[in-house]
Amino acid sequence: MIKRWLCKDLYDEIERLERSIIELEEQIVELRMQLNMKVDEANRLAIENTSLRHKVEMMERREKRLKEFLAKLKVPLVIVDEEQFEDVDVDLEADLKD
Repeated sequence: MIKRWLCKDLYDEIERLERSIIELEEQIVELRMQLNMKVDEANRLAIENTSLRHKVEMMERREKRLKEFLAKLKVPLVIVDEEQFEDVDVDLEADLKD
């Protein structure tokens, strides 16, 4: 009894520390789940990025082959840098009425 009374503060502190440990373990589990979700998202984005790069490379190859083919046919080509021009809205109905 006297021992319990003398050590009450220590017992309370031990109980508080045990509760803190439980809370920290729960936080660790939550953080691990969040980390796993972020890793999965990063992997999906990496796969998507690789896929898009492959598509761009295929489009560039196709464009190059088409240019070479048209050059062999001696078809005149006009290459336009789209960044130098603004989009223009065309009203076809007004053009047809004129």
